[in-house]
Amino acid sequence: MEAFTVVRGPAAPLMLPDINTDVLYPGRNGKGDLALDAFGPLRYLPDGSENPSFVLNQDPFRGAPILLTAQNFGCGSSREHAVWALQGNGFQAVIALSFADIFRGNALKNGLLPVAVDESVHTRLLSAPGSAVTVDLEAQELTLADGTGASFVIDPFARYCLLNGIDELQFLLGQEEAVAAYERRMGPLSGGIPS
Repeated sequence: MEAFTVVRGPAAPLMLPDINTDVLYPGRNGKGDLALDAFGPLRYLPDGSENPSFVLNQDPFRGAPILLTAQNFGCGSSREHAVWALQGNGFQAVIALSFADIFRGNALKNGLLPVAVDESVHTRLLSAPGSAVTVDLEAQELTLADGTGASFVIDPFARYCLLNGIDELQFLLGQEEAVAAYERRMGPLSGGIPS
């Protein structure tokens, strides 16, 4: 996983509430490619060609690093493929009014930053579609196109892992020396553990 610090670019506005993981990645019903399958039901016409009215098929949003969406983003099943499909399309951050809990967890564990904002910030973001937005994880701040800032909250452990480009297992493996030092200091365990 790559370290996440700052991402800057247009925030592609996909203003649909309750976008579920079956839309983000339709699984067996797709083309068999995570990136191409993302948003399949919205992105393609019945003949398989791109839907020209779908925002991610339009410039300047094609290849945008930030997705701006509505509430309850990522609801539905717990498929981790939804996060991978978003990343396969170049998204590094998703800004929404709210996220489904399982999606938020999957995103954080895989290096995709979910940023929850209140309605006033969301409205300001929507007022300048295509303008560059900066997401600064270290400062926990968004800088909007008009230059104003807005802070966001993220779990401290998830933030640490993202900033350092590590997942939970890599964090634990990085504590090996501390565990060994503790065991040397405390001595072997005695009693209470059957052999």
